[in-house]
Amino acid sequence: MIYLDHNATTPLDPRVLEAMLPYLREAWGNPSSPYRFGQQARAAVERARSRVAECLGCRADEVLFTGSGTEADNLALRGVLRARRARGRHVVTSAIEHPAVLRTCAALEADGCRIDYVPVGRDGVVDLATVEGMLGPDTVLLSVMHANNETGVLQPITELAALARSRGVLLHVDAVQTAGKLPGRLADLGADLVSLSAHKLHGPKGVGALYVRKGTPLDPLITGGEHERGLRAGTENVAGIVGLAEALALACAAAESEAIRQAELRDRLERDLLAAIPGARVNGAAAPRVPNTTNLAFPGVDGESVVVALDLRGICCSTGSACSTGDPEPSHVLLAMGLDPRDAQSSVRLSLGRETRDEDIATVLHALVEVVGQLRAVSSL
Repeated sequence: MIYLDHNATTPLDPRVLEAMLPYLREAWGNPSSPYRFGQQARAAVERARSRVAECLGCRADEVLFTGSGTEADNLALRGVLRARRARGRHVVTSAIEHPAVLRTCAALEADGCRIDYVPVGRDGVVDLATVEGMLGPDTVLLSVMHANNETGVLQPITELAALARSRGVLLHVDAVQTAGKLPGRLADLGADLVSLSAHKLHGPKGVGALYVRKGTPLDPLITGGEHERGLRAGTENVAGIVGLAEALALACAAAESEAIRQAELRDRLERDLLAAIPGARVNGAAAPRVPNTTNLAFPGVDGESVVVALDLRGICCSTGSACSTGDPEPSHVLLAMGLDPRDAQSSVRLSLGRETRDEDIATVLHALVEVVGQLRAVSSL
């Protein structure tokens, strides 16, 4: 199998599993228990918190553990709105966000909040002047993702952070697709809240984190015990948290070299595909992108058909967000970038990972040229 869907999920690194196993087999105590057995688990959680903070470039008490990246996004949006309701109920986000943000915003809108959606250009990037024009005295939060999960396009987060700060608006960044993939520390972006997820960086499923800059007002979503400083009730997933910390530390240590290696493989695949398949295009090619991601349009074929045909050849890829699988509509991201529905429907996402090798790229190139040619011969698009 050749797996090129790392933006959907990643294989668990064996080193991460080894780090987790003691907290599944021996040290399985409740970290809130006062006796030594429970405090072994508490110590593991706090060591993990410190490791995550070191990778992010923040304080340990600025790291909250959650059950997923989606929960982290929800906590950021809903928690800030509740905590800052005296200022207003206005949120600004982008039209290309992950469903974890867009559907949460739709739910907030149904509850009476005002949501503005910033459009993007054909390159998939938001315009700073447009964002500035949407921020008002009642705006409590700006939420813009770091890298798009479908195209890999990066947003100008540092500039957005400075703009938001100048207007007294908090900035939330969904960094699920960049944590551990890019050199540098996420806290240095200047955002007030940053979401990440373990299973996108060779960690376990079912655990995420939210960086909350000290002093950022935030109300809990889940109430109960005083876990996570009273901001996320529920007994901590100790093994999962240990796994998240190990996975993030490993990813950050290799981020610079892997970014260069994966970008070279991605760029070679794009270059050879564009030369071999007439009319093929790279969506978002004009913008800076996360190094492992390419989104390719093959006009005249159906993207889902390409995915199925590649699957039969042992190659895993997708047409977009795994959280939108089963949605018959074209990608909202590609439509927002100005693609017509047919071109959006013809697009496929390939996302590389640390186990992707040169020979995989050669195999995928050959398979795609063959599959697209066969589909075009019978297509009615």
